[in-house]
Amino acid sequence: MRAQWIGRTTLLAIAAGAALTLAACREDEQDRILLFDKGEYLGQPDEALAADEVTDLRQRAQGQRF
Repeated sequence: MRAQWIGRTTLLAIAAGAALTLAACREDEQDRILLFDKGEYLGQPDEALAADEVTDLRQRAQGQRF
């Protein structure tokens, strides 16, 4: 009876370990940068702003100066 209990406990521990391992593999964490170069941005480049967006931002900044 004791050997059967130890076998079930071991099986439960293996199943819990497998569940934790699979839970750690979330899709949003895949293909992320793990090694970083100091002083170098490795992410996606920013999109350029349109001329009217730049004008709007300049006007907002002027309004916040005072």
